[in-house]
Amino acid sequence: QVQLAESGGGAVQAGGSLRLSCATSGRAFRPYGMGWFRQAPGKEREFVAAIKWNGIDTVYADSVKGRFTISRDNVRNTAYLQMNSLKSEDTAVYYCAADRALSRIGVAASQYDYWGQGTQVTVSS
Repeated sequence: QVQLAESGGGAVQAGGSLRLSCATSGRAFRPYGMGWFRQAPGKEREFVAAIKWNGIDTVYADSVKGRFTISRDNVRNTAYLQMNSLKSEDTAVYYCAADRALSRIGVAASQYDYWGQGTQVTVSS
């Protein structure tokens, strides 16, 4: 079992930056792929970014490509999402998730096995 805890959310003006963290506990962090998803009010949860267990292979949603960067520190058992040039449409609850599969980078929520509770990001224009 893996427990995930997000932090780093908050309120920021458009054009600003935030860095989200996802701390993991429980079983070893390294074998899990990590992903970030978000859910805005009245909308379905959507994929944001994911990183393979090796920390090298990544994938991003088109809406955040070039603005967000996903990374991980396998020593600190933590994944990160650096968010720059934030827009009002980035406002959502952000969730991190862990995927037990080693051979893929999951872009669908159904591919993930463990989820955090979420952290609110609010961008004002």
